[in-house]
Amino acid sequence: MKTALAAKPADEAPLPLSEAVDTLKKFPPTKFDQTVEIHIRLGIDPKQADQIVRGSIVLPHGIGKSKRVVVFAKGNLADDATAAGAEEVGGDDLAKKIKGGWTDFDVCIAAPDMMGLVGPLGKVLGPRGLMPSPRAGTVTADIAKTVKEYKAGKVEFRNDPTGIIHAAVGKASFESDKLVDNIHAFLEQIRSMQPSAVRGQYIKTVAISATMSPGVMVAA
Repeated sequence: MKTALAAKPADEAPLPLSEAVDTLKKFPPTKFDQTVEIHIRLGIDPKQADQIVRGSIVLPHGIGKSKRVVVFAKGNLADDATAAGAEEVGGDDLAKKIKGGWTDFDVCIAAPDMMGLVGPLGKVLGPRGLMPSPRAGTVTADIAKTVKEYKAGKVEFRNDPTGIIHAAVGKASFESDKLVDNIHAFLEQIRSMQPSAVRGQYIKTVAISATMSPGVMVAA
């Protein structure tokens, strides 16, 4: 995912959200349906653990992509995961497959009693952002609900080492009002998660971009 904030935006002056979306949609189309992304620069110290901003959200209109989900679970929870649409469900067999380097999935969910098995996979899953985490909601006993949410396009986010959050918020083919709804919901989620240790301006800049487009600054 490119960093729109690191590039010169198409328009230097931040625009109201609806105008920013309209500007983005006026850029020349491509042969594929581009992903629309949001990039939020936060006034945090990303080196401080108590200032990390991490979580997930189910956007009002999804992101136009069904994610590939694998689940570590057994018994009834494994049955629930399969019924909810998980691509692969297992225990030791799944762990062995991942330990061998298989990461052909977008989300990894684990029941709490499976974390002893999942923990050692951190070296494979961690660098790819796939390690299950209670904070992200991917270590849970409510397996069916969580799988369904991710299959519907639930978005995970975490600030990067420079204090910027990058996330997909839809597709270029979405109607403008749906993109506005998704972006507004995402921004409200980030606002609600301001760490108590952060003083001063929390959201410094916001930009949106499509896969092949310049960034457009949004009035935060």
